[in-house]
Amino acid sequence: MSYNLLAGKKGIIFGALNEQSIAWRVAERAVEEGAEIILTNTAVAVRMGQLNELGEKLGAKVVPADATKEEELEVVFQEAIKTFGKVDFVLHSIGMSPNVRKGRSYDDLDYKMLQTTLDISAVSFHKMLQVAKRLDAIAEGGSVVALTYIAAQRTFVGYGDMADAKSLLESIARSFGYIYGREKGVRINTVSQSPTVTTAGSGVKGMSDLLDFAEDLSPLGNADANDCADYCITLFSDLTRKITMQNLFNDGGFSSMGMSLDAIEVFSKGRDAHK
Repeated sequence: MSYNLLAGKKGIIFGALNEQSIAWRVAERAVEEGAEIILTNTAVAVRMGQLNELGEKLGAKVVPADATKEEELEVVFQEAIKTFGKVDFVLHSIGMSPNVRKGRSYDDLDYKMLQTTLDISAVSFHKMLQVAKRLDAIAEGGSVVALTYIAAQRTFVGYGDMADAKSLLESIARSFGYIYGREKGVRINTVSQSPTVTTAGSGVKGMSDLLDFAEDLSPLGNADANDCADYCITLFSDLTRKITMQNLFNDGGFSSMGMSLDAIEVFSKGRDAHK
């Protein structure tokens, strides 16, 4: 169902790769709600993924760009300005850890790969915001959302250095949110999503078990990619004009739970089986 929440608005979606991507669903929902968008990902991702197909489906331009490179980010925002004028919303859905992909434990990190993790998953967010502000590419009252995960606050086995990256990402949202809000009225928030099966998430060790654990612990169950897209749409809309610098949990209540009855029963059965 469409509520026309983004009627007349223009936006940029960073990070859609294929139908598993949360950014893919955000893009679809944004257009359903009346927005016009530009899609962007790295040139390799555009070639190897299905972004061009999504662009054709949504009538959206696809602009290849590496978000870790300021000059390529400038191309994206300049293209948006040329096409739309200033944009009203931006989604940052970018994250990757070579250490996690290669199974390196947190106490045995390759530091060059750690730098890559931080640059892609967090510093790219600062670069994106800095380029957008320098070009004055986001309209007054605009909204920027980045996707994160609760491992920024709590330890989850297998999430490795991505937890550090998400912590930095959330800090950037607060620090830049103050400046961008004060000077341009632009809101910046992060959405902490339930564990979700995506191309990036599938590289996390024990993802299937983590999904099951979160599902059992959360009173409303896990939020899926569609739920996340709906939440992002509300944050892009004028209904959330005074929300900024926040880390907002979209996780079925997981972040507020200590222990659930289902989880206790599973734990007890496992403990009893090992006695």
